[in-house]
Amino acid sequence: MQRVDNWVTRFEETVLALLLAAMTIVSFTQVVARYGFNTGWGGALEFTRILFAWLILFGMSYGVKIGSHLGVDAFIRLLPQKAFRATAVFGAFCGILYAVILLSSDWLVVLGISEKGGGAIDYWTRMYKVGIGLDDLRYPEFIQETFGTKERVQRWIAYLILPVGLALFGFRCLQAMIAIIKGERETMIAAHEAEDLVAEHKDELKD
Repeated sequence: MQRVDNWVTRFEETVLALLLAAMTIVSFTQVVARYGFNTGWGGALEFTRILFAWLILFGMSYGVKIGSHLGVDAFIRLLPQKAFRATAVFGAFCGILYAVILLSSDWLVVLGISEKGGGAIDYWTRMYKVGIGLDDLRYPEFIQETFGTKERVQRWIAYLILPVGLALFGFRCLQAMIAIIKGERETMIAAHEAEDLVAEHKDELKD
């Protein structure tokens, strides 16, 4: 399990760093090209928007890993220790359930909920089969000529983050739930930023 965790963490951190770097470089060069040379790349806005979406969905799972998601735990901390832990475990389980339902809702039919053909996996599969292109993002001409691709980049490439991001989120929630059960972690959330800030600036507040 530890080896898997290390691999996933390296994968998340590498992708997040690449996404941030790509967004910065594309945005900077686009500003220089537009205001310095009155030109620019037509697909820059869509490309940056896709990178930002990837950043959010990758960051969603990494946020669970490092415990940076905000939450309110004022009430549950008033509960007895066992009830507090049970509530924390339930919260992590809800995160797993959320990820599983969004990945594929076909299994909800077993519960009498008619949601056949829903979820990120099904949506991505349909996009892959149809092969619809993005609005403005196009392959360079040499790639079109070399590989015989269509002019526009396929939507399934951009939407690949949906199943990948949700699967990573579910994995991190499962990991957090196990850690809470073992007593290695209190909750999935970080709810003490205000307390930390007050403690850090308590001398200034006195003045």
